[in-house]
Parts: sequence; C-alpha cells; structure tokens
Amino acid sequence: MAKKRENVLWGIDLGGTKIEGVLLKSNLKGDPIFRERIPTEAEKGYEHIINQIVTLVNMMKEKGGNLPDKIGVSAPGSLDPVNRVMKNSNTTCINGKPLKADLEKALGIPVILENDANCFALAETLLGVVKHDYPDAKNVFGVIIGTGVGGGIVIEGKIISGKQGIAGEWGHNFLDESGGKCYCGKVGCVETMISGRALERYYYQFTGNRKAFKEIAALAESKVDPTAQKAIQRLVKYFGLGLSTVINILDPDVVVIGGGVGNVDFLYDLGVDAARQHVFNSELKTPIVKPYLGDSAGVLGAALLTRE
Repeated sequence: MAKKRENVLWGIDLGGTKIEGVLLKSNLKGDPIFRERIPTEAEKGYEHIINQIVTLVNMMKEKGGNLPDKIGVSAPGSLDPVNRVMKNSNTTCINGKPLKADLEKALGIPVILENDANCFALAETLLGVVKHDYPDAKNVFGVIIGTGVGGGIVIEGKIISGKQGIAGEWGHNFLDESGGKCYCGKVGCVETMISGRALERYYYQFTGNRKAFKEIAALAESKVDPTAQKAIQRLVKYFGLGLSTVINILDPDVVVIGGGVGNVDFLYDLGVDAARQHVFNSELKTPIVKPYLGDSAGVLGAALLTRE
C-alpha cells in the first residue's frame, strides 16, 4: 500500500457525461498531482453513478495513497439544506436522492458537496482569473452559460450557498415569456433565453435546421446567415438584461463567465454594453471577464472545498 500523501486536496467533479477526479497540493501552487476522467453513464441510473465515483476514487488511491480525511464533490444541482437530498439537477436521476450521504457511506469518509457553478466560482477566485488579474476582489459572481445557465457567489474566498441552497441561481429568474416553458416548470427563465440549447432552439424555429451553438455563433460572426445574427443579437440583449439584475443586487467586484456560450466574444463587448444600459448606475464598472481555468475549474473547485 502506498504511503499517504500529506497536504493533498481530493476533488471529484460529477458532470452529465464525465466524472473527473483530481489530487491537488494544498499550497495551491503548480499543476495537479493527478487528474483522471471516466464516463458518467447517467443513463444507467443513480446507483451506477455512485459506483463510478467509487471506481474513480479507487484509481486516485493508486496515486494518492490512503483516503483523505474528506473529499470535495462538485455536482449539478444543489443539496437541499433541510431535506438533504439533491434538487434542480439536469442530471435528473440524482434529484430527490441523498447523494452526499450515499457517497459518504460508499467511500467511508466525509464528503463536502457543492453546486458545480459554486465550485467554478471558487476555483476562478482562488486559482484563476480573479487571483491573477483582480487579487483585491472580495465579491465574485461566477456564471456558467452552456446547456443550462447557473451561477455562484464567492465572498472573501467563501462560497455563499444560501438558506435554501440556491444562492446565485440567476438562470431561473424570469426574463421574457418568449423563452417558453423551462424544465423547472416556470416560463421565460433566463435559461430559456440565453443557454446554448435555447439559442439552438431559436435558430431551428426559424430555419428548420438543427445546428450546434458553435456553428450558429460562427455563422453570425461571418455575417452570412441573417437568422444566426438575430440569434446572437437576442443572446446579447437578454444576457445584458439578465446580468444587470444580478449586478444591481450583488454589485460584484468581478463577474467571470464560463461554459460554452461564455466563449463567444460578443458577450464581452456587445453584451457588456447591453448590461450597461440596465445597471442602476451612471456607468458599469464591474469587469466581466473570461475564465483562466477552462473545464478544469469544476474539479479544482471541488478539491478547494476541503482546504482548511
């Protein structure tokens, strides 16, 4: 048996298609000691996901030695603070399940579980763009715009989860009825207007052609497809309107945008201009920036949950 490695943070990122594990030195310097991914295979059900996480942790033991005192887990959705079951997850088989308790039972160690957007915000604050470019920032809002829309709040290096575990969930604020019905049961949520899936649906509605968001964005940038341009104009307009509400309430020092839609350059000029029109101030001073850590942020944020 390998010797236990001291001062190593263990993290797991549970995603819809993959589960990733990391061993990270607690001094937060240098590259991770170990990273590995395996498929989630969510279609095989909740128990299979638990077994996949156990499999990945056993792989991590080969590099990290004995199990740590605790492990961090980033997951889609939130753990209800009262009922202690998962909710609001687009990996629907974990909704209503005591994921934290079941993982603790399967692994035999305490688990610190947080929403994936919260982990993204934490990682970009402590290791990513905020640390490098805005080291004095105290109040950070991290946004994920991809298949869905989520958000996380970090204040003075700590995640703010809220009384109901939904702090930062701007994706399910009402934005415009034209977005239609959301999976959450409401109508016109931010997610129905600016997610990658929403933009793909909008494009299909007018053209009858199914294209991935990346294709639509490329067509809009090349100015060869009027419908693609309208889709991006719609994204920009409602991104600015939705985000301005968050800025008015939270007034963050920095906003970091992650997720596939967050790669679109339009958001950082036209989108910022749109937000500026609705912010309750004579000017918009909040930097709205791209992340540094890419798809590493979720698993690194999970590991950071276990730091002292």
